[in-house]
Amino acid sequence: MVFARKVWKLLVAIKDGLALIFLLLFFLALFAVLSARPNPGVVRDGALLLDIDGVVVEEVAPVDPFAALLSNTVPTREYAARDLVRTIDAAASDERIQALALDLTGFLGGGGVNLQEVSGALQRFKAAGKPIYTHAVAYGDSAMLLAAHSDEIWVDPFGGVAISGPGGENLYYADALERFNVTANVYRVGTYKSAVEPYTQNSMSPEARENLSQLLATLWEEWRATVRQARPDADIELVTSDVEGWLAASGNDIAEASVAAGLADRIGTRVEWGERIAEEVGEDRWSEDPGSFAATEYDPFLAEVNSGIDLGSDAKVGVVTIAGTISDGTAGPGSAGAERIANLLDNALDDDLDALVVRVNSPGGTVTGSETIRRAILRHKANGIPIAVSMGNYAASGGYWVATPADRIFAEPQTLTGSIGVFLVLPSFEELLAEYGVNSDGVRTTGLSGQPDIFSGISEEADTVLQAGVETTYSRFLNLVAESRGISLERADELGQGRVWDGGSARQLGLVDQFGDLEAAIAWAAERAELTADEFDVVYLGDDAPQYGSILSQLLASDNGQTEGGRDIASLFAQREMARFAQVTSDIDQLFGAQGIQARCAECTVLQPVSRLSARPAADAGWLAAMRALWRD
Repeated sequence: MVFARKVWKLLVAIKDGLALIFLLLFFLALFAVLSARPNPGVVRDGALLLDIDGVVVEEVAPVDPFAALLSNTVPTREYAARDLVRTIDAAASDERIQALALDLTGFLGGGGVNLQEVSGALQRFKAAGKPIYTHAVAYGDSAMLLAAHSDEIWVDPFGGVAISGPGGENLYYADALERFNVTANVYRVGTYKSAVEPYTQNSMSPEARENLSQLLATLWEEWRATVRQARPDADIELVTSDVEGWLAASGNDIAEASVAAGLADRIGTRVEWGERIAEEVGEDRWSEDPGSFAATEYDPFLAEVNSGIDLGSDAKVGVVTIAGTISDGTAGPGSAGAERIANLLDNALDDDLDALVVRVNSPGGTVTGSETIRRAILRHKANGIPIAVSMGNYAASGGYWVATPADRIFAEPQTLTGSIGVFLVLPSFEELLAEYGVNSDGVRTTGLSGQPDIFSGISEEADTVLQAGVETTYSRFLNLVAESRGISLERADELGQGRVWDGGSARQLGLVDQFGDLEAAIAWAAERAELTADEFDVVYLGDDAPQYGSILSQLLASDNGQTEGGRDIASLFAQREMARFAQVTSDIDQLFGAQGIQARCAECTVLQPVSRLSARPAADAGWLAAMRALWRD
């Protein structure tokens, strides 16, 4: 009997061991599948098919593969702007590519500077003598900015063009907080620092309205200038100023009205669009699907382009990307976790970089995170190499803080920058608790004992300390700006006060040095390092992080139970409204998830893609962070 029990235990142990081995093999196989890169060996003669089914971003955020698979939802696909530009430029000179098929049906937009970069690549493709054919159901502002460069813009019979322009309504919670007896304790420096206004006011302040009106007018004019240049016959004023008359002239058929206004060329389904392209590049011999044509898709073409990049030179220009809200932790890519970015920079200290370019596409975030990144950049500067900063859609507040070590700052006219100011918001609930009969009492040895106390209220001493911390931080910010730009503290304060500037104004005021994209910043840094164009490699720090987005989308989209939203004009408006709901969540998180002293630009949210409005930055949370931020080195 004892022998039988031993045999049984042995068999159970073997069974458990085999189960663990097979489970391990399963997860290894799953990781291998998710980590697989697209095959660069399937590029065919015909068109390059760019089906941008997602959002264009500065830096692609990683997807948690297991969370996505367990939730059984398709993650929103993100496309790095520089990858799209690289792909389109390579296709322009590739003899196998005869045309560009741009499908924007699932396009969710992107930041203004990123879209201008892609627009420039589309224009260069067209200048190479190759046609661009675009199709979508509904075209919003972002889609039209790209489609404007097409030889033929196709719109679905059930779709059309809806141009809204930048701007919209914000929500203000002062009355609601008063009604629920919640106190928003606000500490700030900066007349134009409007990030705290939703918690203290019921409407926009005159200063914030002035600042935002000027910014939106500049962005709107830049958009119209780009579209007019690409499509001189487009009647943008009619479409935006007399919507009722414009639609009535075409029997309220939005697709017909879009063609009449010069914003579209032909009405047809995606199948008809594909048949039109097949007339130019040939039919797809491998597919019998209606509307198919000879084409190479984006992923395999980009894989081939990347496989041709030779990193064999000893001379190197490093590029580090600071994208998204700055926090203190390891968040990212796609979010600027300061610890992660500092580690990337410190690891590159041993790479003998000849120059460093810092690409900033951030509205700011925590002061401590911004300072951590700035100090990591300074460690490279101490090596005597040139430092250039390239600003993307925005480089404001903490995004400008990290730009101060630069020898030269590049920006675009549509870039939002400045917002030199800081704030802190802490909620307290003493009045709410008193209303329900909850009282507090205790013993304190000093006025700071147990402070800040969100249940009993903020003491006068704590209130003084917190405001002093904010003012000290602002003073440090001004010193960094004054030293970086070679101006007086008084002048830095004039340019500060939380005011946000567009790239053109910032250049005139001396906050940036010149217009130019990332490539211009790399070229300047290389020249300053005395490198010729053909003797150095560009190394993107952290660019080897695994990405799962496209493969997960393919796996999950194949599930018949997966549902999708509409893609017509109504759904375009619905997406914007859902983004407003997401913004409410973000506002509440910002109030109740105190993250220490912030250098963050509220106005920069006008440039955020719809799909990223709901993202909450990973950062130190809790009211203790407020005190920790005051004394942290």
